[in-house]
Amino acid sequence: MQTQKTDNKLIYREIMTKADIVAKISEKLGLEKGDVQATVESFMAEVKSSLEGGDNVYLRGFGSFIIKTRAEKTGRNISKNTTIKIPAHNIPAFKPAKVFVEGVKTNTDVK
Repeated sequence: MQTQKTDNKLIYREIMTKADIVAKISEKLGLEKGDVQATVESFMAEVKSSLEGGDNVYLRGFGSFIIKTRAEKTGRNISKNTTIKIPAHNIPAFKPAKVFVEGVKTNTDVK
């Protein structure tokens, strides 16, 4: 696991990578790391494919991978000092389930 500094504060949090997740699942279930990695990558590819196809992904008790639409807005090109129009566009987002949020809120062991 890696550590990450957050918001110029002296709070460091652990970062879990895909390799860390694969290692933990492999150890917990007694499966080969290669098989677990293929499964995790397949899951991620399916979520990505669904979102790219316009479908949301709902995982009960975990959360939802959803598509949000950003409204059209006006921005500035600061190098040319001109106004630019940023068109409406879609972005992927994750909305955690209530059970998930409550579990994180009650965790007092923040690193």
